[in-house]
Amino acid sequence: MARGETELYFVFMNYDPEYERLLSKRKKKGSYELDLYISKKHDELLANTFEPGSYKKRLSLVIVDGFAVEITDDQADVLRSAKEVRVVDKNQELA
Repeated sequence: MARGETELYFVFMNYDPEYERLLSKRKKKGSYELDLYISKKHDELLANTFEPGSYKKRLSLVIVDGFAVEITDDQADVLRSAKEVRVVDKNQELA
């Protein structure tokens, strides 16, 4: 892979009491509030960490408080050191 080429990574967040509260509320009343919170939280982390246009968020994973993003290996290393992030894992192609 060429340096600077982006690949798909999955990023999983650390424990977040607000996420847990909204997740339990979601089971009773629906998912809009949780979906909005989680997507905004992931977007803000990326926007505060990287230059606009240097990444492409694919989706937020509400059930696990994570997201998929196209980034470089160097950007993945930067995310690994973010206090909000628990795991950054490169997508593995299944043969």
